[in-house]
Amino acid sequence: MLDRFLEWSPNWGIEASLVLVVLIALEAVLSADNAIALASIARRLEDEQLQRQALNVGLLVAYGLRIALIFTATWVIHFWQFELAGALYLLWLVFQYFTTEEDEEHEHHSPRFKSLWAAVPTIAFTDLAFSLDSVTTAIAISDRLWLVIAGGTIGVIALRFLAGLFMRWLEIFSHLEDAGYVTVGLVGLRLLLRVVAPTIVPPQWALLSAIAVLFVWGFSERREEASE
Repeated sequence: MLDRFLEWSPNWGIEASLVLVVLIALEAVLSADNAIALASIARRLEDEQLQRQALNVGLLVAYGLRIALIFTATWVIHFWQFELAGALYLLWLVFQYFTTEEDEEHEHHSPRFKSLWAAVPTIAFTDLAFSLDSVTTAIAISDRLWLVIAGGTIGVIALRFLAGLFMRWLEIFSHLEDAGYVTVGLVGLRLLLRVVAPTIVPPQWALLSAIAVLFVWGFSERREEASE
């Protein structure tokens, strides 16, 4: 695969351009649940400036991990242990969130981070767990490594802006964080099924449909203070 990367031609052509558009669209579609998870993680820091820094540094580290995953994707897909680890990690995030005590408004809040550097690894590894699905799908679409990297690069940039939007929306909509963590759970369960029962893994469109319904619910109710 590294050889293919070194041999790429700068002459894009119509086919390469179309593939790149598909890869970028794929990243955008698969990034909504990732973005809300990263936004929720960053919000565990008290200071807004630290939250932005955590997203910036965390996604920079995540980008490096994505590139490493892209270069090793054809090797990684032969080891189910990677998908199992990603699935268990995502399900642990969901368990940790929903088992925290509710506040006076009956809302869950994940444990707070004490420093920026406590949040960065969580953001980076959460993105990596989500990337196991999107990167392997991208590799299946195109065997041109430079196209996959270009799509992934634009995807990470878009993810940073989308996560920033979700950080604001989480302050406004009361169900959005719960909906986001349920979608994280669905992604984790799908990864787990790919390991333990690949014959019953639901198709991608079914997962995206479920996520769309959950996001409709997530945006269905504004907080009282946001409505005033």
